Amino acid sequence: MEAIINVKDLVKKYGELTAVKGISFAVERGEIFGFLGPNGAGKTTTINILCTLLGPTSGSATLDGFDVVRDRELVRESIGLVFQDPSLDDRLTARENLEFHAYAYRVPKEERDQRISEVLNMVELTEREKNRVETFSGGMKRRLEIARGLLHYPKVLFLDEPTIGLDPQTRNSIWEYIHELKKRHDITIFLTTHYMDEAENCNRIAIIDYGEIIALDDPEGLKSQVGGDVVKIITDNDEEAEKVLINDFGVEMIQDRECLCFEVKSGESFIPRFIREFPVSINSISLHRPTLDDVFLKLTGHEIRPEGADELAPMRAFARAHRGPQRGPLRR
Repeated sequence: MEAIINVKDLVKKYGELTAVKGISFAVERGEIFGFLGPNGAGKTTTINILCTLLGPTSGSATLDGFDVVRDRELVRESIGLVFQDPSLDDRLTARENLEFHAYAYRVPKEERDQRISEVLNMVELTEREKNRVETFSGGMKRRLEIARGLLHYPKVLFLDEPTIGLDPQTRNSIWEYIHELKKRHDITIFLTTHYMDEAENCNRIAIIDYGEIIALDDPEGLKSQVGGDVVKIITDNDEEAEKVLINDFGVEMIQDRECLCFEVKSGESFIPRFIREFPVSINSISLHRPTLDDVFLKLTGHEIRPEGADELAPMRAFARAHRGPQRGPLRR
């Protein structure tokens, strides 16, 4: 497939601190591409560079063929951006926020009302369009920000931690909207997240930690790097069962005090055959597939750092302070 984003040897330094360390990757047109990593990993810095809100120290990046340094205006006209931090005007109504955005992005006057109604309907906020945003819940505000990001028909929509701070039910609803808009508009979506389950929604994921890309693949490909599926069984005769497992099925046992535990390559296809052929009576059986948590732990040597453990907080504050106007493409 054709790449819509190309990044090569990208570096961003803040004095002696290197926030992004020579990363390279490409995003295919029409895919959901995710940056998975803890706070302070370099996710937001990379997005800010791709959206022309920060300049790189070295390296290059293009979006839809436009250089993020030389062609800032053209890049900004091609993207939508939902910031991690709230950026709506709470004193305005939902429609007024969208009207301002449409004006800033030079959406043709004769098309504004239609587009605004379309995106409000998409995120199910039509009935609240005349209400001030200050009366909205966190989930409603997030949906309105996504609607605003889509208003000018961007080629790439950037979502920086799109569901941070939202309850699980609202997070699931937001993802329903994201999948629907991708299906309807074939838009490219680039998101950052530190939620493992959220990253499962991506076509491909780049795991980033301390400014470096550790791995890049689709979710199943990443999980395959960890190993096979883990099967746990309890039988009427565990001693005899273990002998059969080793001698007849050729599995390698994993130490577990409570049950017989072993690893297989494809658990879903292994278990039906195993149950049919295993000569010892099975009381219980369970299958554990590798998760992205397992992947992150294996590749980095540590669990994902929790929200708030952000050793790069000063850098993030610097980036926010130098964003400039947030609601439209800036003109040089």
